Amino acid sequence: MADYTKEIRELIGTRPFILVGSTILVKNERNEILLQHRSDTHEWGLPGGAMEIGESLEETAERELFEETGLKAKRFKFIDILSGKNLYFKYPNGDEVYNVICVYLAQDTSGELALNDGESLGLKYFSLKELPSQLDERAKLIIAKQLI
Repeated sequence: MADYTKEIRELIGTRPFILVGSTILVKNERNEILLQHRSDTHEWGLPGGAMEIGESLEETAERELFEETGLKAKRFKFIDILSGKNLYFKYPNGDEVYNVICVYLAQDTSGELALNDGESLGLKYFSLKELPSQLDERAKLIIAKQLI
């Protein structure tokens, strides 16, 4: 959790607040999508996370992509911004957020998949026809909107 988010949590406890961040879509040469097996919810989701003070949304995408997957991208293609009541999330520890998510497609990625930050139990590419049953609701929303 970023220092900014920790500071806010110290002030408001677990009450809901608006959390802005980026989600990154990564595809391989077989058009499969990279999913992250999350250590907090034990669900599969898309790489991404909260914006830190002073970052742009694209810088957030770049940082989160590397922190969570070990990958770097030469470019990020803006896809959409998602917000609203469907993006409410309650973490296992009770923290509540309403997400504002900027979705990017990572282009020309390089590097080796690596679990760098303790937020992942695993990383794996999946066909859109064979997604895991334990898929995070936010990832489901992005996939259902056919943003991939």
